Amino acid sequence: MANNNTSYSPASAKVLSVDTMPTDEAKWIRLNRIKWQDPSGKERIWETAERQTRGKNSTVDAVGVVAILNDPKSSSGPSMLLQKQFRPPIDKVTIEVPSGLIDEGESPGDSAVRELKEETGYIGTLPKDAKAAEGFVMFNDPGFCNTNTKMIFVEVDMNDPRNQNPQPELEDSEYIESFTIPLDNMWNELEKLEQEGYAIDARVGTLAQGMEIAKKWKEAMTRPA
Repeated sequence: MANNNTSYSPASAKVLSVDTMPTDEAKWIRLNRIKWQDPSGKERIWETAERQTRGKNSTVDAVGVVAILNDPKSSSGPSMLLQKQFRPPIDKVTIEVPSGLIDEGESPGDSAVRELKEETGYIGTLPKDAKAAEGFVMFNDPGFCNTNTKMIFVEVDMNDPRNQNPQPELEDSEYIESFTIPLDNMWNELEKLEQEGYAIDARVGTLAQGMEIAKKWKEAMTRPA
């Protein structure tokens, strides 16, 4: 596989044109018209997109990998592994977690470990003591499409020799830049990236916002009455 671990700015890639695709040419999605009945009994119509890549025996389309790099030697503590990748639908480079479709017959956990290695080169493991290691089935945009994702928590042991010089195994069409952000400063770092013109993926933004909310309410719960 090619190694396209190339660093680039939001201006390095761009959309050249946009036109309407005939439905019979679409490989990955299908547009549907849903006739449904609302709570009052009235019939209504809903337009929706349906993903065509889900495995026959799977209820989940894809995984997102929450990869935490645990390096005891680091002065900044644990960090989260993120990626920069150009996304044509929004004509921007997005800040994302490693992610990918689940292969036929593959579990979400196995898929997460595989995608992490392919996209970043890191070897990760699912922590057995983490309650949320394999998360809920989450629907990305239920008002628009049926796509869903599981967020999988993966630990990367930086003492493992295999993680000292990770080499991605990217496809020819993949141009992904991996980088890390300290967990305790994730919100501020994402703010800077947004100001620089990057788009923040919903999964990454939700993780950061959840961490900030947890900090606030932890302080409130431990404050003397």
